[in-house]
Amino acid sequence: MKKLKNSLIVFSLFQLALSQNNITKESLISELENSLMAPCCWTGTVSDHGNPEMEEKIRSLVNEDKSKDEIFDYFVGVYGERILAIPVASGFNLMVWIAPIFVLCFGTFILINYLKVKNKPKQKVKSSDEKIPYNDLIEKELKALE
Repeated sequence: MKKLKNSLIVFSLFQLALSQNNITKESLISELENSLMAPCCWTGTVSDHGNPEMEEKIRSLVNEDKSKDEIFDYFVGVYGERILAIPVASGFNLMVWIAPIFVLCFGTFILINYLKVKNKPKQKVKSSDEKIPYNDLIEKELKALE
């Protein structure tokens, strides 16, 4: 009886470990499908587009116990870096990460300066009658027109 009980416990733990392994593989497959672009049209990820060939290849590589990096390296070797939904932050691709921050800072700077100039109180120009040439003559003609 005790031996049967121990066997059941071992079997239960084995089943639990096996199901945990399947859950881990499924989550890895899902993560990979969300991280790789569909090469048939390059408009969405594999999970969005539903590319059966890519899904099958990802599933087979995961079942071969390849790591996430090894699978990424495989697809990059076949299709190039364009296959990655999120570009690697190195080399020229670093601009993809830096450019939005630069554009946001530059746009904020321009907006702040524009608002400062627009809201700046306008100074009234003081004019004195002495500085205008022929002021007396102009005043006489204006009165004559009235």
